[in-house]
Amino acid sequence: MSYRLGMIELSGQATPVVDADAGTFRLADLVQGAPRSLDAALADWADWHPKVLAATAEKPDAVPIELASARWLPPVGRPPKLICVGVNYRDHIAEMGVPNLPEYPYSFLRPATSLAAHEQEVALPEGVRMIDWEAELGVVIGRRVRDVSGGDALAAVGFYTVVNDISARDWIESAPFVGIDWVMQKAWDGFQPTGPWLTPASLVPDPQSLPIRLAVNGIVKQQSSTAQMVFGVREIIAHLSRMMTLEPGDLIATGTPAGVGYGRSPREFLKAGDIVEVTVGPLGTLRNGMAQGEAKKGRAR
Repeated sequence: MSYRLGMIELSGQATPVVDADAGTFRLADLVQGAPRSLDAALADWADWHPKVLAATAEKPDAVPIELASARWLPPVGRPPKLICVGVNYRDHIAEMGVPNLPEYPYSFLRPATSLAAHEQEVALPEGVRMIDWEAELGVVIGRRVRDVSGGDALAAVGFYTVVNDISARDWIESAPFVGIDWVMQKAWDGFQPTGPWLTPASLVPDPQSLPIRLAVNGIVKQQSSTAQMVFGVREIIAHLSRMMTLEPGDLIATGTPAGVGYGRSPREFLKAGDIVEVTVGPLGTLRNGMAQGEAKKGRAR
C-alpha cells in the first residue's frame, strides 16, 4: 500500500490531496483534523503518516476528486530553504568536460519564487538565449536536524519529489573572472518546477536506485539513474547539516544526469511552446510548458 500527496486549487482554495490506489481524495476527507496545507503538516508528518496509511488501506468512504482540470500548486509552497546541488552525476560531469569529480557536494541557494507547479507555464526571460533543462530527484526534509550523518541523515528525509532545475546557461558561457553568476543562471521566477506529488520517504526503499528521465516534446533527452550520483542523498544531507540547521519543508534538488542541452552536440535549448516532462521512478511525472513573456498558471498543452 502506498500514497502520494499533492496540492491543488479547488473552488479557489489551496487544498491538500492524497493519491492512493482507490483514487485521489481531499486529505481532509480522509483524515479528521488534517492540516489545510502540506507546508503546515510537514513538521508533524510522522504523526499524520500512519493515519493516512490507515485511511487508504481499504477503499475510503470519501468521494474521489477529478484531477483532469485541476490547477496544481507546488507541493511545498514556501520552503524555509531551497537548496540545489550541482555536478553530482558521473555521466553529467563527463558530458560537461569537468576533469575531476567534486570533493564534496557543490551547492547553492535559490529563492522560493523560483518554484513552479506541475502544468504551470514557465516564462522564458527576454534576452536569454540558452535556457536548459535538468531532471532531478527532489528531497523534502521532514524533521529538524543539525550535523547528522549515516542513517540519521537519511532519516531526516520526509518526502521525495520530482524537480526540473531550469538553467540560463548564458551565464556559464560569459562567466567573468570572479566565476559563474549563479543568481543570473538559476534564480529566475518559475525556474524550478516541482511536483506534482510528494512521496513519503518510508515508501521509497532506496533513493539511489531510481530511474530518472526527461523528454522535450516527447523526445527523450535524459535517461539515467540516481545510482549515478557522486554523493547520494545521505551524503548530501550530512554535508549540508554540518553548516546549517535543516528544517521541515526544506527542499533539496540533488543534481542532474547526462543529456542536458548545453552538453549536447550541437547544443539545444528550450523555446516557447516546448513541453518538458520529467519522471523519477514511481514518484510521478512533472510536466511544464515554456512560454515567452508572461506565463499562465493553467495546464501545459
